[in-house]
Amino acid sequence: MTYEEIFILGWNLNLLMFLTNLALAIRTMNQKSREQLLQENEVLSELKAEFDFYYPYRKYETLVTYLIPFTAFFRMSYRIFEMLSFFSKNKGTTLIDYMIYKYRNDIELAKNKIK
Repeated sequence: MTYEEIFILGWNLNLLMFLTNLALAIRTMNQKSREQLLQENEVLSELKAEFDFYYPYRKYETLVTYLIPFTAFFRMSYRIFEMLSFFSKNKGTTLIDYMIYKYRNDIELAKNKIK
């Protein structure tokens, strides 16, 4: 297997994880009403603003992650495993609950690093 084939395989796996992530988001949005989505969006927007304060370059990090072969695949695989563990531990929760938990947890980690 050449380096070129390895890179192509890595980018294909990154693309697979991007599409998996997109499918999860669309599936989640289709299960909610417009009002519920707007309400959840407000909560997530507030958390995202605070998150962006502590991690201002996160958008670029995510973009670079998808450009480097295999990186997004392993990163998203870990996130999906973490998400499934969260759901099994907390019965009756949704993807939004996980996102809120993750934002709050990351914000707390950043605040503790600053102190």
